[in-house]
Amino acid sequence: MKNVSVNDKMQKGYTYQRIERAGENFCSQFMPELTPKEMLGLGVFGGKYLNDCKDEFPNDWFTCAKLSEVKNESLNYFSVNASQPLSEWEKKGWIHPQDPRGWFQWYCRYFMGRRTNDEDQRQIKRWRAFRRHAGAIKKYCEPFDFQCRKKQRQALLHWAYDARNI
Repeated sequence: MKNVSVNDKMQKGYTYQRIERAGENFCSQFMPELTPKEMLGLGVFGGKYLNDCKDEFPNDWFTCAKLSEVKNESLNYFSVNASQPLSEWEKKGWIHPQDPRGWFQWYCRYFMGRRTNDEDQRQIKRWRAFRRHAGAIKKYCEPFDFQCRKKQRQALLHWAYDARNI
């Protein structure tokens, strides 16, 4: 068990415990296809994510990460903007105070071993529901036609689904 203290631009004085080993003991309903490190290396969120809180996560996550001080959709794997602004996430009630950056922050912390039962279940339910976008790509696109439904493919990457395999 390890205590982690967070003090970054969006969260000050937050502390949590990592009770599992990194990348292990996931809920059986949660089987992401990509690790946070892989996602950052592929290009997600226009490179504008976790920039000011790198100290919380392993250094090797950032060695090949595509990051930017300003959102840059060309850094995304499919070179499209597939994100809604944080204000929209807040309006829809998708943001929980323990993870003010949203789902990906939750996933990074979960991956590193934090467990918070109710919030874990809520986020896993959201992750499972997002899979419907893979179904739409399979229905309307030829296999591996990466020009077809690029926004949906990019959004799937943001949710740890490997859209390069569809």
